[in-house]
Amino acid sequence: MAAIHSKGTKPEIIVRRWLWSHGYRYRLNVKSVPGKPDIVMRRFRTAIFVNGCFWHGHGVAKPQIDNGELIIDNSECCKIPKTNREFWIKKISRNMERDQENYRTLQENGWHCIVIWECQLKPKFLEHTMQQVELQLNHNFLSLYQRKSVPYTEPEEEYLKAAEREEELTKS
Repeated sequence: MAAIHSKGTKPEIIVRRWLWSHGYRYRLNVKSVPGKPDIVMRRFRTAIFVNGCFWHGHGVAKPQIDNGELIIDNSECCKIPKTNREFWIKKISRNMERDQENYRTLQENGWHCIVIWECQLKPKFLEHTMQQVELQLNHNFLSLYQRKSVPYTEPEEEYLKAAEREEELTKS
């Protein structure tokens, strides 16, 4: 497992290239952000995690204990090896728990989390997946800056208020 790297993976590079070519700018593996996400977009207050289906247990239900033995079902894109199965079940379940804790911590600190799975980046699904990411980024951006803006008032209301002020000034 020493040969398995967490930075610069093929799925991550696919996402980074798509984001960059569509004008989105980001930082990589920012240590100051909880969970050290793969891609950090501060402007959108969004952390993007590009997860491998096997390592993060995509589509796998939480492990259950049956007669003292951990049981986990395979999913379509995450097949648990048959050799040394107990080790892999524990490893993947620890990864899943850690991921959930990281997402919770980020959300408590006001960050939005986007999780992109390796299987969603296959050529057949890539464009749809990245359009969904773009939609989520735009939604995050609007929700962040909508709160900071001045509430909209109708022009007629402002005109009437200004007219009332003028009347009060002329009366006194």
